[in-house]
Amino acid sequence: MSYTRVLPSLARLKCENLVSLKLAARRCRSTAASRRPQDEKPEEARLEPACTLLEKPCDVDLIKAHPDRTTAISVDFDNTHEAYRSKDTLELLRSLLVFKLCTFDYLVDKNKELMDLSKKILGQRMFEKLMKMTFYGQFVAGEDQDSIKPLMEKNQAFGVGSVLDYSVEEDLTQEEAEKKEMESCVSEAEKESHGTYLLCIDHREKKYKAHRQFGDRRGGVISARTYFYADEAKCDHHMETFIKCIKACAGSSVDGFSAIKMTALGRPQFLLQFSEVLVKWRRFFSLLAAQQGKEGMAVLEQKLELEQLQDSLTKLGVGAEHDIENWFTGEKLGSSGTIDLLDWNSLINDRTKISNLLVVPNVETGHLEPLLSRFTDEEERQMKRMLQRMDVLAKHAVENGVRLMVDAEQTYFQPAISRLTLEMQRIFNTHKPIIFNTYQCYLKEAYDNVSVDVELSRREGWYFGAKLVRGAYMHQERQRAAEIGYEDPINPDYESTNRMYHRCLEYILEEISHNRMTNVMVASHNEDTVKFTLEKMNELGLTPGENNVFFGQLLGMCDQISFPLGQAGFPVYKYVPYGPVNEVIPYLCRRAQENRGFMKGSQRERSLLYKELKRRLFNGQFFYKPVF
Repeated sequence: MSYTRVLPSLARLKCENLVSLKLAARRCRSTAASRRPQDEKPEEARLEPACTLLEKPCDVDLIKAHPDRTTAISVDFDNTHEAYRSKDTLELLRSLLVFKLCTFDYLVDKNKELMDLSKKILGQRMFEKLMKMTFYGQFVAGEDQDSIKPLMEKNQAFGVGSVLDYSVEEDLTQEEAEKKEMESCVSEAEKESHGTYLLCIDHREKKYKAHRQFGDRRGGVISARTYFYADEAKCDHHMETFIKCIKACAGSSVDGFSAIKMTALGRPQFLLQFSEVLVKWRRFFSLLAAQQGKEGMAVLEQKLELEQLQDSLTKLGVGAEHDIENWFTGEKLGSSGTIDLLDWNSLINDRTKISNLLVVPNVETGHLEPLLSRFTDEEERQMKRMLQRMDVLAKHAVENGVRLMVDAEQTYFQPAISRLTLEMQRIFNTHKPIIFNTYQCYLKEAYDNVSVDVELSRREGWYFGAKLVRGAYMHQERQRAAEIGYEDPINPDYESTNRMYHRCLEYILEEISHNRMTNVMVASHNEDTVKFTLEKMNELGLTPGENNVFFGQLLGMCDQISFPLGQAGFPVYKYVPYGPVNEVIPYLCRRAQENRGFMKGSQRERSLLYKELKRRLFNGQFFYKPVF
């Protein structure tokens, strides 16, 4: 009956590369979610709650030498001497120039056209030199695995690690992108319905169908690279690129990360369909909970009484009474006689084909019905290959001692991406955190997603790894929901997103204080969020040397946050894009757009750069060169 156990079916496919993707032998137990009284704090957590800013940042060696210290740790984000110790004066001047250019609307709006014109006037060689002196040099580490090593090693010497991100994208027109998206997101059954892309009569929801007007997923997205499916050979090429990225990270950075995107690894049709199945089954659980008077409760507090649940499912005609009783026997049923969402997600149906798992409950008829009328053998193989590629990447990450960061994507792909990432965590995070999932806190359901996954990791005893971001697809998501006609998944305003981010972060930090198997990366350029994190760490007695709380910022941005944190002993990482100049231009165009809003909204980074330049000038250090 279940949708969630895609991977057990793969174990029966006699496919060599899929062996490690089978589910862990453990089953979810029907245990109550752990609850802690809010007023109870461990002895070591009763510390000064404020994160007082010091004139001098804490010395990294001092912190590392005393990992058990319980005194409050502070970081000074105004100390420009420490923040820019890794930069020579030319690099500071470049930063000022680039950030200033990003405030001019005309230059940002026309940046692609201006780059193309510059290339024609200057020629390829001079154009590349100009880019390396400005935007490319500011935001991109280098062209290949060898050329990025000096920057990574320099950052490492100043306490900052790397999350490698190969940022090359196809330079497609909007029409080409839409065509590729429609061909890769629409099944053969849908295409043949009337000899066109019109969708056949099925059980699909509008949100999880392909729509040509939103086929170009780059629209309204300014800080995430986008992949479009071409064929299976292209996906294999992406996998090989990610493997090279993992190996480069292992050779240049200690305990580094490598970033991947699921849409680069297979046909997105599967992600769309599997996401819809996941959402519908979760919605079905909520319907059953409402029938038992548990509507409005926190998601992990909704516990269905077993006898009532069996009666409801029998009346709905979902299955025979005997079959339904078997679903909830043995290890799947705890001693409490109740079923919560995690138990519900653990139900298994013995199916041998992935497409057979794509069934959904029809609330009106009560029957399980296929999402689509049929799948071709080739579509079935494509689904399996995506899972194979994920398995290969996870194995390479383990072998090379590199952690794998799975990026978040659009909400119509994300349920499947998160579920598949969670399955990788269950397999590869048994001894240490290797796989990290990304949670977008601009989503209304972000807290529920985080709390459910943390609880599952706690019950099953594997290492939970999360990266918290605010999100990169807000404008696109809002417009798509409004035009197609479904509920906007995004929080109503920026303040709501901030509150959601801090709520998720506080929940994870509290879990870390009780369970050192939980890990989080605070991926944020917001200084207030970083200070909030430090304050909570002080309250809970969490120290930098424990390496459960990481910080992340983009290369070329917010050095006044990254480097003081690194030099104070905190695990902090820069997202390090790399790739040939011409092939990362789409990334650079979006980075200019992102910086426009960032630099217009705050003068802080530019004022700190000016402050450091003046300090060097008046102290006779204008020609300062970093030593490492």
